[in-house]
Amino acid sequence: MDNRNHQQQQQETSSSSVMCQLVSPEGDHLGAALYLPQNVGPPQLQEIVNHLLHNEDKLPYVFYIGDEELSVQLGAYMQQKNANVEVTLRIVYQPQAVFRIRPVNRCSATIAGHTEAVLAVSFSPDGRCLASGSGDTTVRFWDLSTQTPLFTCKGHKNWVLCIAWSPDGNHLVSGSKSGELILWDPKTGKQLGTPLTGHRKWITAVSWEPVHLQAPCRRFVSASKDGDARIWDITTRKCVIALTGHTNSVTCVKWGGDGLIYTGSEDCLIKVWETSQGKLVKTLQGHGHWVNSLALSTEYVLRTGAYDHTGKTYSTAEEMKEAALARYKKMRGNAPERLVSGSDDFTMFLWEPTICKQPKARMTGHQKLVNHVYFSPDGQWLASASFDKSVKLWNGITGKFVAAFRGHVADVYQISWSADSRLLLSGSKDSTLKVWDIRTRKLKQDLPGHADEVYAVDWSPDGQKVASGGKDRVLKLWMN
Repeated sequence: MDNRNHQQQQQETSSSSVMCQLVSPEGDHLGAALYLPQNVGPPQLQEIVNHLLHNEDKLPYVFYIGDEELSVQLGAYMQQKNANVEVTLRIVYQPQAVFRIRPVNRCSATIAGHTEAVLAVSFSPDGRCLASGSGDTTVRFWDLSTQTPLFTCKGHKNWVLCIAWSPDGNHLVSGSKSGELILWDPKTGKQLGTPLTGHRKWITAVSWEPVHLQAPCRRFVSASKDGDARIWDITTRKCVIALTGHTNSVTCVKWGGDGLIYTGSEDCLIKVWETSQGKLVKTLQGHGHWVNSLALSTEYVLRTGAYDHTGKTYSTAEEMKEAALARYKKMRGNAPERLVSGSDDFTMFLWEPTICKQPKARMTGHQKLVNHVYFSPDGQWLASASFDKSVKLWNGITGKFVAAFRGHVADVYQISWSADSRLLLSGSKDSTLKVWDIRTRKLKQDLPGHADEVYAVDWSPDGQKVASGGKDRVLKLWMN
């Protein structure tokens, strides 16, 4: 081909447009397909999406073609991929948080206090307070401004296995190896009333009724090794409903945003309950071994209720309830709440329990049991931690595998997300914490420092700090 022809052809290619269809993460088309010039890249696509969605406040977006982020202009992309201009390009737009959380990179405090292993750590919904539970039978509250112990709460007779803040921030409940539950006032560190008893074996998990359904928070659900889950009312201090039906230990429980409770068990089943009378709504079957962990796509807004990154506070319960409902509705959109289960059978299932009792996807790839599953705050991603030493990242809507994070040299116990869904934290038996970058899919920060296994990690909802605890009995705070 002579040079003139070649130049002419190049000119034609550069001037021709690319047929593009913008698609939401849920798979809905945004308007009709558009002919876009080849010099259009992510900044221009961002303008187009904001315009088509009539966003008054412009939102940042990231764009994906297939599983790959589009970081160049369309023409360059077509050339790189040697793609056919005649074929419509499906471009998925994914909204990003307007604020950005910096990765934690240093240990700002190592606080002694617990005399046995730290088994649970949890920040309050507004991120201003921190609680921990330990094998030494105490619950402790920590002062984050001075980074010192605030209250030591004694009342349990055995290991404190799990703790949970009410989403309005007014209470903390703790569950022990003896099967009793204790309610604490975070402002004073005082025990509220006598322990709540009824479970015959240890408490495995606790979850509060979302604040957008009831404010101030009154009810929570506990799961136990005894095979039952129980709903408690903190004003009457009684168990109001026993959810019985599992034939083995209930390992995990979540109170969903639509008022349903989900329980996972060593009987390999997940059960869905309504909460006015405790009737069984449906049973989700599929796992071939114990269910270890459940995660809800809305979990982050359920946990934080009315509190967001702006630090706004509320004067009445009603105001808080309205703000929490608005956050929940915005996060959920028109899609149903999604549930993921992780199991000893090495697999995970993605469910949409309100729509169907068949799983939407089966997620395979882990070589050992799946210990913890957790959706990103925006519900777009799902992370799983396994005893195969890896953390895996999945599409939170389709369940499709995205990436494996390798770097830990032993079991990964727990994971936590940054509030902007851009970073993931993991804690491991290998004594380190690691921060992973979701966009580059690489290790962002390695955080050694603990002298032994790290059992518990949490990233504060305000994004400023990370807490970790484990076998070496100390609580570590990490800052950016």
